[in-house]
Amino acid sequence: MAEEKKEVQAEKTEKKSESRLSRIINWFKELPGRIKKPFRNMYYELKKVTWPSKQKLITYSIIVLVFMLFMGVVIGLLDMGASALVKLLIA
Repeated sequence: MAEEKKEVQAEKTEKKSESRLSRIINWFKELPGRIKKPFRNMYYELKKVTWPSKQKLITYSIIVLVFMLFMGVVIGLLDMGASALVKLLIA
């Protein structure tokens, strides 16, 4: 009876090591496909994108630059006002 238990236990550990080995082998076999999949998805998504024309791109770029200039002036004025207020409070 003890020998039977040892045999059954030996078979179980052998199956576990085989399944672990097969899982490791399968992981390496599937690795190139798992690496390739995100790039393939990105390629198909980029094909769906509607790209702007050259004129629209120039227009949008000018709008962004003007907005950045405007916000720089606003933030600069707020900074100067805050600095003047701090000087008045300290002095």
